[in-house]
Amino acid sequence: LALSSKSRPRLSAPCQPRQTYMLPLSVFSASAAALLHTAARGLVPATAPPRTRLVALSSVPRLCVLDLDECVWSPEMYTLSHMPSRPLIGDLNGRGEGVVGVHSGGDVIRIYPGALLAMQEVADGLHGEMRMAVASSADTPLAERIGRAAMELLEVLPGLTMADLLRRGCEDGRNLQIGRQPPLSSDKSRTHFPILRDACGVAYEEMLFFDDSVWSDHCGLVAANCPGVVTQRTPRGMQEHEWRNGLRKFAAEAAERGASTSEPSGA
Repeated sequence: LALSSKSRPRLSAPCQPRQTYMLPLSVFSASAAALLHTAARGLVPATAPPRTRLVALSSVPRLCVLDLDECVWSPEMYTLSHMPSRPLIGDLNGRGEGVVGVHSGGDVIRIYPGALLAMQEVADGLHGEMRMAVASSADTPLAERIGRAAMELLEVLPGLTMADLLRRGCEDGRNLQIGRQPPLSSDKSRTHFPILRDACGVAYEEMLFFDDSVWSDHCGLVAANCPGVVTQRTPRGMQEHEWRNGLRKFAAEAAERGASTSEPSGA
């Protein structure tokens, strides 16, 4: 999300065939989340807790689509006027030291904790073959250039940049739809998402979308105009509970679709 003014009113590479994964029901539980936090600090291996129940999920999204400004990172790119330069080294969720921020003039671009955790889990392969994409309406060419440069510097894991992760399986970069210059626009549901669907070969019902949706209700627009996309708002930047909730919502909707298609037709 990127707007040129805060005066607006607040509003409340082709992918592989989908496979079915057996995931622990507790992956989405508070206890599992706590274990992942502990594992991130290097105290125990990052494994799921013991469980006795499994659910068969073809409900892992094939494509996780992220907004950037005030969802993945802060501040908003339109407020910056300098290309990212000096890296800031710090702790990456207990996974080692890496680039946790980059300077842009007097500002520092940083990734929100939930977004960092989400990208680390995808990098670790904890969600099967899930890939990641970007749908950002950065409002100027400079804002877009700053954002793209920041992705090349900010690290998800030591030695693995955000750009490295996003390029996995989508080396041509068409999964990164950033800006609002044609063929893009300020309405992600009309431009960014149709392009992502065609470029990545992923149907809407196989996408999970995170957006702060504070100044423009992108989640609402995408849900209305791109039927099947599951959306999750991150009004204060992506936090861990919003990442977990998005996964739960996607699993629930996928299960509901599966149940409806398996029901026998009436006589």
